Amino acid sequence: MRSIAMMGQMGSVGKTTSIVNISAALATSGKRVCVVDLDPQSHATIHLGVHLADDDKSIYDVLIGKSKIAEVQHQVAENLWLIPAHVDMIGAELELASVPGRELILRDKLAEDNFSVDYLFIDCPPSLGLFTLNALTTVQDVFVPLEPNYFFAWLGFTRLVETLESVRQRLNESLRLSGILLYMFDDTKLADEVSQGIAEFFDQREKLPRVCREAVIFATKIRSDVRLAEAQSHGKTIFEYAPNSYGAEDYRNLAAEIVSKLGVIHESSISPT
Repeated sequence: MRSIAMMGQMGSVGKTTSIVNISAALATSGKRVCVVDLDPQSHATIHLGVHLADDDKSIYDVLIGKSKIAEVQHQVAENLWLIPAHVDMIGAELELASVPGRELILRDKLAEDNFSVDYLFIDCPPSLGLFTLNALTTVQDVFVPLEPNYFFAWLGFTRLVETLESVRQRLNESLRLSGILLYMFDDTKLADEVSQGIAEFFDQREKLPRVCREAVIFATKIRSDVRLAEAQSHGKTIFEYAPNSYGAEDYRNLAAEIVSKLGVIHESSISPT
């Protein structure tokens, strides 16, 4: 199983849109995929068409020990499962603050279940907190979506690398930044300069923090397409909402590139019912 966290330290950077549509594309191609929504905003859950009632179980119930993974997962499409989030997660960090090993709860809960998929994607909150730490101690790989914007590309991205290296050293030695994807890419001089700047950042990999030395800058760029936002607002993937759009084409190509460059690690656990 290839386990991947989608992470960004700012909001609205295509994190949830990318995780949902990459997962859907992989599932359509025959891969078994599970999405874990760890963001209290529940955007991935809503994007995949799941609307939880107040008493419905979610990843919150798993984290506080009230439910098992199998009791909260939803099959949302062929080969595609969701472990949903709920707004009641907002208080969960306080509830778990004094629990020993609180950074490892998700990893341990997943290990308890006989859960077998090809790809496990975790949608992280847009800030470093207990939920994000749980994601980073669970996964092998981190993907980071970047919009072609100097402020985020340099300040946000470099700080994120520092965070990942710290987690790698202290909590998860196998953690690595594996993929950089350019989101909402327009054919402009600024976008080209940012792309070049990112490429130059990785030119001398031996001088970079260990966590990011193997990172791939995906050749497939996600172009600006209003249908991506429309699909999210309708609770559909781009393939359901506008299968012939630029967004659908780009995410389909990106999913194929991920399989080609990263493949699947066949070693583990997790089996949807």
